[in-house]
Amino acid sequence: QVQLAESGGGLVQAGGSLRLSCAASRGTFSRYTMAWFRQAPGKEREFVAAISWSGGSASYADSVKGRFTISRDNAKNMVYLQMNSLKPEDTAVYYCAAKYYGLVSRYEYDTWGQGTQVTVSS
Repeated sequence: QVQLAESGGGLVQAGGSLRLSCAASRGTFSRYTMAWFRQAPGKEREFVAAISWSGGSASYADSVKGRFTISRDNAKNMVYLQMNSLKPEDTAVYYCAAKYYGLVSRYEYDTWGQGTQVTVSS
């Protein structure tokens, strides 16, 4: 089973950008649908974006459409989340998630990373 490790979080001012990375080890990365989720203090974890095993299809939460872009590099076993025009409400712990050959959706992810903190100051 694939193992996931996020990086790239930090503190940024509103309107700024960050790129999160998720490194996968073990398993065959190119067989996994990948996603990003986030959890703000006192709130439930929510879906952010997902990408198909080939990278040819992606899905986004309405709150991040047009600002965030998910991508992957199967040769490097990496998935990325480019976050632009960041807002204070984007502040959260961001998690990378995987499911084996699943549909590009917000459901049924069974492998999770430890998370990386993103803080957007106003």
